[in-house]
Amino acid sequence: MAVEPNRWGVIYNPKAGSRKAQKRWIEIRDYMKSRGVEFDYVQSEGFGSVERLARTMANNGYRTIVVVGGDGAINDAVNGIMYSDVEDKNSIAFGIIPNGIGNDFAKYWGLDSDDYRGAVDVLINRRLRKVDVGVFCYYDGEVHKTRYFLNAVYMGLGARIVRITNETRRFWGIPLISYLSSLFLVAFERKLYRMHLKVNDEHIRGRIMAVGVGSARGYGLTPSAVPYNGWLDVSVIYRPELRQLISGLWMLQQGRLLNHKIVKPYRTRQVKVLRAQNAEVSLDGRLWLDRHFPIEITIAQEALTLIIPN
Repeated sequence: MAVEPNRWGVIYNPKAGSRKAQKRWIEIRDYMKSRGVEFDYVQSEGFGSVERLARTMANNGYRTIVVVGGDGAINDAVNGIMYSDVEDKNSIAFGIIPNGIGNDFAKYWGLDSDDYRGAVDVLINRRLRKVDVGVFCYYDGEVHKTRYFLNAVYMGLGARIVRITNETRRFWGIPLISYLSSLFLVAFERKLYRMHLKVNDEHIRGRIMAVGVGSARGYGLTPSAVPYNGWLDVSVIYRPELRQLISGLWMLQQGRLLNHKIVKPYRTRQVKVLRAQNAEVSLDGRLWLDRHFPIEITIAQEALTLIIPN
């Protein structure tokens, strides 16, 4: 049975399935109905299912796919679309209703996780923009594998913050406290990692605290990155003194990290990561656990059609 061209496929990714999360979803659903939106929806059952659901929706003919979730769920949905059998991936309009702890990509476009009505109105208005998708490739010893990202890849400090935030969230249950406590814990570790990168034919070797490779803003680690210019922004962060680290965290919050003297920025179309010993790696807040190097990070220009605000 063919899907009507204007019918949305909505994937709801609940935050830990709490009663509050269910109540919020009912409000979103009721608002979409009140605005006359035709949609079918599915609820993800947990980690990894968003990708499968997005791929199934694309293969079944939905040409508007909406994810209700944070950066991790958005990443899964984009991978689902990119891995679908649909020949022209650009024929699918991808929409976001921000929900969850990390909404960095949604914030870039001015979408507010507290304003689901505004996000639904943006989707109804349907202003389309083609955006770049980051491409993360590696060989796992048997096959060549590819993962896609919209926001950024983090190595070292950035990925460590992702992991600790996820762990402390279980303890605190409050996103902001989890994030701030993870920043605090990581700040005083000031751990360095042996890395070897190749950016614009320059070899970068040494003990490095963090690397951010962003197609978009990437939690402030790549504050000048733009998701439609065909470039990747790279920030290499060297070891700071404690005093420098505190000022660096402040500048990170202010979006002025690139001005800090411990940061070396680059703009490129390709990054090769030959080594990142013991450094955690994450894509859009999803930890990458395969640990096979080298990694090649490139950009697929205008590979995704996004529904954006006016």
